[in-house]
Amino acid sequence: MATQETELPADSNHKKKNTSLRLDSKTLKALKIRAIEEDTSVQKLIENLIQAYLDGRITFIKGK
Repeated sequence: MATQETELPADSNHKKKNTSLRLDSKTLKALKIRAIEEDTSVQKLIENLIQAYLDGRITFIKGK
């Protein structure tokens, strides 16, 4: 998986990197609709889910 570093404006101390993600077309469509309903972006939804997982606030069922 290729990543690319992206510089943010000078006042930001955060660096972001690009990555690719493959999703089933129905899943992606549902995710885009949810993002619109919540007035956010797919990127922010995924980033929040990943951070919640890393923080231990959500877990995944093993074997699924």
